[in-house]
Amino acid sequence: MLHLSEDERSALVRSRNSLPNRITPYYASLLDPDDPSQPLRRTMVMVNQEFVRTADEKIDPLSEDADSPVPGLVHRYPDRVLFLVTGTCPVYCRYCTRSRIVGNQDGEYEFSTTQWERAIDYIARTPAIRDVLLSGGDPLLLSDDRLEWLLSRLRQIRHVEFLRIGTKVPAVLPQRITPALTRMLRRYHPLWMSLHFIHPDELTPEVERACGRLADAGIPLGSQTPLLLGVNDSMDVCRRLFHGLLRCRVKPYYLYQADLVVGTSHFRTRVSKSLEIVEGLRGHTSGYAVPTFAIDVPGGGGKIAVLPSSQLPREGDDLLLRNYEGHVYRFPDPQS
Repeated sequence: MLHLSEDERSALVRSRNSLPNRITPYYASLLDPDDPSQPLRRTMVMVNQEFVRTADEKIDPLSEDADSPVPGLVHRYPDRVLFLVTGTCPVYCRYCTRSRIVGNQDGEYEFSTTQWERAIDYIARTPAIRDVLLSGGDPLLLSDDRLEWLLSRLRQIRHVEFLRIGTKVPAVLPQRITPALTRMLRRYHPLWMSLHFIHPDELTPEVERACGRLADAGIPLGSQTPLLLGVNDSMDVCRRLFHGLLRCRVKPYYLYQADLVVGTSHFRTRVSKSLEIVEGLRGHTSGYAVPTFAIDVPGGGGKIAVLPSSQLPREGDDLLLRNYEGHVYRFPDPQS
C-alpha cells in the first residue's frame, strides 16, 4: 500500500520492542503511497529519528504513573480522574504520549476486568471525583457490551456527575460509529467526547457522517490537536482544520504543544510558533473555531493555558509556567 523510503524501511527493520506500526485500512487509504513527507503519513510511519532521544524527553513525560493510586487510573486534579481502560488503538500515532502503554499490555498495564474493578472501587470510595474520562488506548475499540458494562458501573456511582470518552476512532475508523453504538451511548448522559484530529485531510465524508451520528445522539464533541512540525504547524492548515471541524459539529477545544515523549523531537515546534497561530486565528475567524492553547507541563503539573498576548518568563532555554496550584514548572523551549 505504501512505497517505503529507505529511512522508513530501515526504521521498521530495527523497530522491535517499540511502539507498533499499525494503521487501519481506511486511514491507510488517506496516506500518499509515494510521498514520505505527506503530513498524515509522517504521523503514522516510523522513521529513524524515533531512535533519537534528547535530554528533555521522558518515557512518561507527564508523570502520570506518579499520580496513579491504582493501576490504570490517574488522579491528578482534585475532582476528576483519567481511567485507562485499554492498551489497544486503531492506529499508533508516532508522537503518542502513552507509547509506554499502548500496543504493549505487559506488566501492570494488563487492562483486565480485575484491574477495571480496582479502578471503579477507588472512584466509588472517593467522593471528590465527579468527572471520569475513559481513555487508553482507545475505549471505542472495546465491544459495545464491554464499553456499556464500564459506563453502567460508573453511572451507578452517585457522585460521578458526568462521563467523558477520549478517542481517535471517528478520525481513523469512522465505520465503528454505528447506529447501535450511538443508541447505547445515549443511555449514559451526560456523556461527552474528546476527539483527536490533527489535519484537514482527515475530514472525509465518512468522518462527517460518524461525527453527525454522535452529535445526533446528544453527545457534545470537542477536538484536541497537538501542534506537530511538518504536519499542521501553519496558519492555513490549522484554519482549514478548525473550520472543517465546526462543519462536522466538533468544537476545536485544545491546541497542544507536543509532549516531550521519547523519540519525538522531530515533531516539536517552538512555543512562539504555536502562539503565532492562535493569535492569527483570534479575531480573524469565529470564536468557536479558536481552541485554547495549552502546555501539559512535564513533571505532572497538568495543563496550563497560554494566551498569545502574554509575555512568558524565561530562564535560559526554559519557559517558566505557573499551574493551577501555583507551582512553577519549566518547559524546554530552546531559542536557537
